Order: sequence, then structure tokens, then C-alpha cells
Amino acid sequence: MDGTSGRTLQTVETSLAVIDVIQKRDGARISEVADELDLALSTVHGHLNTLVQNEYLIKEGDEYDISLTFSEKAEYAKTRKKVFQLAEETVTKLADETGHRAYFVVEEHGWAKYVHTATGNPSVKVSGRIDHLHASAAGKAILAHMPDERVEEIIDEKGLPAMTAKTITDREELESEFERIREQGVSFNKGETIEGLYAAGVPVKGIDNRVVGSLSVSGAKKKMEGPWFTEELPELLAGVANELELNISHT
Repeated sequence: MDGTSGRTLQTVETSLAVIDVIQKRDGARISEVADELDLALSTVHGHLNTLVQNEYLIKEGDEYDISLTFSEKAEYAKTRKKVFQLAEETVTKLADETGHRAYFVVEEHGWAKYVHTATGNPSVKVSGRIDHLHASAAGKAILAHMPDERVEEIIDEKGLPAMTAKTITDREELESEFERIREQGVSFNKGETIEGLYAAGVPVKGIDNRVVGSLSVSGAKKKMEGPWFTEELPELLAGVANELELNISHT
């Protein structure tokens, strides 16, 4: 995988599964968690109590939910690298200049993770989304510039599921797409993640010329066609990415 395989602790895995169930259900009672995980009530109760006492969950009546402690951890994760900090201003600039949603995305554990997202003009910042890499412009821009071995690992682990009828799900076709991206310097998503949503993306590289993430802009199909989408937007993205890379090289 990505160098993290090895012995794991079942107790920790159970606690993480409990958290996932509570998040997925938008809050849950102890019996709901126990039923979904097929665990004894006493076992689930112990995990819930531990998570509440350590302030990772809150309890409101009979229901447990995610606490804001995760928000604090997420804010740290978004700023732990200098490139993440520099990219925030870049994403805001892209959103303001285009009037569309702009993103800075990184690969983590084989997923496309949206570190920064800004929408429209004036820009509104959001983050936290997770996607398959192969279906988005941002993700394909990253994969196309990663070592072949790592790409194979990700595909073996995550697969190439179809998000829409237009998602590339064949390895050979995807490799051809990567070659085109490397040649043209830009990736496109024409309804591959969500029907009617178009996007363009470019890689962002660090001082060692390794891809550290990608910048992307998306919008409705009717607003993302013609020369603006195929020529002007890629040129804008390339210029902004180059500026970000220069800033990275001087940190």
C-alpha cells in the first residue's frame, strides 16, 4: 500500500468504526451503533464512553454525535504543510477571478482530499470533501504525475468505480488519459463525477518536482464550454499553479 501496512489494534479499529457509523447516521443511539456493527451493547457503550470522556463525541439525551474536536484536528491538518497554507490564498484568487468553485486537492491514502475549496465571487471557503482520484479533474491531474507503482497501488486498493456513465473505468483507457494530461498539462472532467458538472485541473509540484497536489475549477456544463473551458481556463490555471510553485520554492 502506501507504507502503512502492518499490525493494527482491534480496539482502535472498533472505536474508529463507531465514529464512522455516528457520522454516517448524523448522530446515533447506542443500539443503532451496536446493530450496524454487530457488537454487544456493553462493548459499544465502552467505546462511546471513552470517546465522550476524551471529547471526540458529545452525548445529547440518548444520542451520540461528533464533537468539534475533529474540527480542531482538521484545521491543523489543513495548515501542517506550508504548501497547504500557500494554496488557500491561491484557491480564493481562482474562485474570485472565475466566479466558479475552485479547489486545492491532495492525494492521501489513495483518495482525493479537498484541502481548500472556495466558491464564487465573493468567495466562500469550505473543505473536507473526499473523492476517488480517477473520476475528477483534480484527481487525474495528480495521478498522471505520480510514480506508476503508486498509481497501481491506488487502483488495486480503491478500484475504478463508475461515478457516472462517463467515468473512465478501464485501466488502459485511463493510462491513455494520463498521457494526454502530461502532454497538454491539463486534465478535464466532463461529467465523470457528477452528471452535468465540468472541471479542469492542473498539477502543483514541489521543489523536488514531485506532485504535491492539484488546482481545479468546476462549474455547470453550460458555463464550462467553448474556448473559455478548453483554452482560457487551462491557461489561467497553469499560470496560477506556476505562481504557487514559485512561492513553494521560496519557502
